[in-house]
Amino acid sequence: MSSTESPLEGLRIPAHIAIIMDGNGRWAKQRGLPRMAGHRAGTENIRAIVKECDALGVRYLTIYAFSTENWTRPSLEVQGLMQILGDFIDRETRNLHEQHVKLQHLGRLEGLSVRLRRKVQHAIDLTHQNTGITLAVAFNYGGRADIVDAVRDLMAQGVGPDQIDERMISDHLYTREMPDPDIVIRTSGERRISNFMIWQAAYSEYWFTPVLWPDFQPEHIHQAIRDYGRRERRFGGLPEQS
Repeated sequence: MSSTESPLEGLRIPAHIAIIMDGNGRWAKQRGLPRMAGHRAGTENIRAIVKECDALGVRYLTIYAFSTENWTRPSLEVQGLMQILGDFIDRETRNLHEQHVKLQHLGRLEGLSVRLRRKVQHAIDLTHQNTGITLAVAFNYGGRADIVDAVRDLMAQGVGPDQIDERMISDHLYTREMPDPDIVIRTSGERRISNFMIWQAAYSEYWFTPVLWPDFQPEHIHQAIRDYGRRERRFGGLPEQS
C-alpha cells in the first residue's frame, strides 16, 4: 500500500458514525486511578478519532459524552464532567477550527452553567461555516428527550396531530441538519444503546467492541468500517432479485 493510499481503499465509508464512548471508569479502575482520570483520558482520545474519521472521508461523527441520565451520578463526578467539557472547548476549539471541523451540540443546554453554555455557543458560532467533518457532541442528551422536544416544538408551532409524520419529527430533532448514523459503535463490551439516538438509529448498523474507550484507536475504526462494508443494508426491504 502506498503512503497516500487509504487503509480502507475500495470500501464503502459510512457518511455518519456515532460512538457511545463507554469504559472510562473501568479503564481508570484497572490502573488504580480515580474515575475522573479515566474521563480525562477518554476526552484526550477524541482528538485522534476525529482526525482519523476526517482523513477517511467520514462526514459526520457523533460522540455520546453525557446523557440526561448521567445527572444521577455522584455530584462530584457530574461537576468534574462539566469541567472536562469546558476544558475541552477551551483547549480544542481553535485547533478543530483550523482543521475545518464543524462543531455541533446535541441535547439540552438547560442544567449547564451560563458560562458553559456560552462556551458551547462560541464553539458552534466559530466553526459553523467550516466544511470539514462535523463533530456533534451529544452532551445532556437523551434519545427520548430528543423526541419529546421535537413534539413540543411542533405543538408550539401549532401543527395539528393529523399533520405530523415521520419526516416532520425528523426535521425537529437535534440532528435535523445531519443524516441518520450509518453505524453506531459502542466500546467497553456493553451491548445496549442506552437511550442514544433511538429515532435516528432505527436502521443503523451496530458494532460492539470490548475495547475501553480510552484505548480505542484508529485501527478499531478501521475494523468497524470493514465490518460495516461487508453488511447488506436492506432498510426493511429485500435484496434485488437477479
